Amino acid sequence: MNKYGLIGHPIAHSLSPALFKAAYEGRYPYDLIEGEDFEASYRRFLEEYTAINVTAPFKELAFAKADVRSQGCEATGAANILFKNNDGCIEAANSDIAGVIGALTCNADLTRTRPYALVVGCGGAAMAAAYALGSLGYHTTIINRSLPKAEVVAGRISKALSAEIHAAGLEDFRRLFRKAGVIVYSLPIALKALDKLSVRDIKGCIIGDGHHKILLEANYRDPSVTPKMTERFQRINPHFTCIDGKEWLLYQAIEAYRIFTSEEPDAEAMRKVVG
Repeated sequence: MNKYGLIGHPIAHSLSPALFKAAYEGRYPYDLIEGEDFEASYRRFLEEYTAINVTAPFKELAFAKADVRSQGCEATGAANILFKNNDGCIEAANSDIAGVIGALTCNADLTRTRPYALVVGCGGAAMAAAYALGSLGYHTTIINRSLPKAEVVAGRISKALSAEIHAAGLEDFRRLFRKAGVIVYSLPIALKALDKLSVRDIKGCIIGDGHHKILLEANYRDPSVTPKMTERFQRINPHFTCIDGKEWLLYQAIEAYRIFTSEEPDAEAMRKVVG
């Protein structure tokens, strides 16, 4: 019988088991494979499971294990899916890319935003976001505390997509936030600069109602962009849309479960799980 699961640490809070159960009415088992030791979790996958989801902090380690990788994996250097293909090889995919695209296109009108995007952070989720935004045609900048890492990631994704992907340091956060039509926030902690955003930053350098802006956050459990911040953004700029990380979770899960089973999951049942 096919068997599925999630590896990462910590993952006790994960909604993935409930999402998978809803997707297929509980027809397949899905386990949390909790542990700080990636190699131990990976061995369990090899011994017991058909396919697994991979979450932080293991996405780049999972990428390195694969025999075959999707284009999105190759460009980002990260994988959130590992599965055994019919040739007996370990294959890697990155459904976070589809998660970002789905969350944005199904919750906002991208045609009304400026063609610039900002990705805050440089982990596995951020890399997927940069790839997704580049594929949507945005001139994208990745900002990170370690500028050399951001430059490597930006260069790799830019080459893969023949797209405008750049890197910058965290000191450029406010300037790039102001310019961007889409912001994806993927850091696990809140930057102090979030509380220091000015009216000009939030409106986007324009007199009147402001630019259409979209902010998508990766963290659905403990978001850095609080309801109070969201209310302030939308009070200052009526065209400011904040998208909850659960939307990203939902759309990446829909894509992941298609890859796992080659069956269409019940998306409406899954949406009820994320609320």
